[in-house]
Amino acid sequence: MTARDGPQDRYKAVWLIFFILGLGTLLPWNFFMTAREYFISRLADPEEMGHFWNQTSEAALSPSYLQSMFDNFMTLCAMVPLLAFTCLNSFIHQRIPQQIRISGSLVAIGLVFLITAIMVKVTMEPLSFFVFTMVSIVFINSFGAILQSSLFGLAGLLPASYTAPIMSGQGLAGTFAALAMIFSIAIGAQQPESFIGYFSTACVAIVLAIFSYILLPRMDFFRYYSMKDKTEYRVYNAELETKRDLIKKAALLVSLPADEPNGMEQNNSKIIPIHNPDEKPSVITIFKKLWVMAVSVCFVFTVTIAVFPSITAKVSTVLGEGNRWGLYFIPVSCFLLFNVFDWTGRSLTALFTWPGKDSCLLPMMVALRVIFIPLFMLCNVQPRNYLPVVFSHDAWYIIFMIFFSISNGYLASLCMCFGPKKVLAHEAETAGAIMTFFLSLGLALGAAVSFLFRILI
Repeated sequence: MTARDGPQDRYKAVWLIFFILGLGTLLPWNFFMTAREYFISRLADPEEMGHFWNQTSEAALSPSYLQSMFDNFMTLCAMVPLLAFTCLNSFIHQRIPQQIRISGSLVAIGLVFLITAIMVKVTMEPLSFFVFTMVSIVFINSFGAILQSSLFGLAGLLPASYTAPIMSGQGLAGTFAALAMIFSIAIGAQQPESFIGYFSTACVAIVLAIFSYILLPRMDFFRYYSMKDKTEYRVYNAELETKRDLIKKAALLVSLPADEPNGMEQNNSKIIPIHNPDEKPSVITIFKKLWVMAVSVCFVFTVTIAVFPSITAKVSTVLGEGNRWGLYFIPVSCFLLFNVFDWTGRSLTALFTWPGKDSCLLPMMVALRVIFIPLFMLCNVQPRNYLPVVFSHDAWYIIFMIFFSISNGYLASLCMCFGPKKVLAHEAETAGAIMTFFLSLGLALGAAVSFLFRILI
């Protein structure tokens, strides 16, 4: 049976489910980052807490030690578990069923957000709240890594275009976060109680993702591709047994020597290579088949995180000094623009996938993105000590950001789509896990080298 003989994805239901699941993988973390001001405010001295929420953005409090270190520890508690558990999932996915990994991760993340919403009304000492927040970040990124890796592995069983909705959903999650940031600026300071509804919204999104995943096995299109490999193995095995019986009967009729049928049987068994679906694919063997795609997606995110947001968020406007554009410049030109065009780039892979998975042009395009590092470093980044400002006007920064973000989304999505298609069908889930590990490795490497590039400015 060919792919064309299989059932169709009616109403794009499976595509939509993978989009929702992709949204669910990054939406929790983006909601957490967007609430940064809430977390920092809870780390202030208790007597200053009430005063904080009455301040405008122009009159912030002097941060305490915990407040000043919050961003550093948040990044550390996010990147280390993300990389570690993505690597771990590359091995445990063969031992723990996919249903447990995906549904269990979604439930765990949902519970973290539910507890976070409840804790809004609970009074805690700054240090205790700091520890609680960091533990929450570790949990979210640990289960998020398992969820993301398992989801890409699951999509690897389907046609290549079904990795695109995951990437597209993840891109939209960032857009939601950027819009929330802009909205918070527009309405001014918020009361802490408003974050109960904010975190509850994240819980609703997780519940939607759980229900979507429950519906997935009921789709004929998904069932066909998820069982196709084992079915083909069983069908071929039955055909091979029939051939063996016919050969043995023919040997008896013509009185052939006993070893001839065996020789014919052995030759016949080599005509079409088969595999046992219960075999555990070798991670190293699979990596050798897709290492170009794995290294490419790693490099894409290394370049991106090397400058975003550590450098791009420190660019100052020359048009908004003393007016409201100065307040909106970074939220709009940096965060919103990046997420919108990153999402656009990811979504484009649903329309076309050029260049192909075996083309040398794809890794070349990935390598060329390194040009964005010096381009952003030469923008109006402030403060600066060594490099001159070459691209001072806001328009240059916006143009660079558009091409930077759309190339990130498109090339990363292409690599994630093509990776599982470089291996055999029964190796696709392992391939997806490997690709996700290298994606996370790129994020960690980018975060590490960003300190160096910031110092050079």
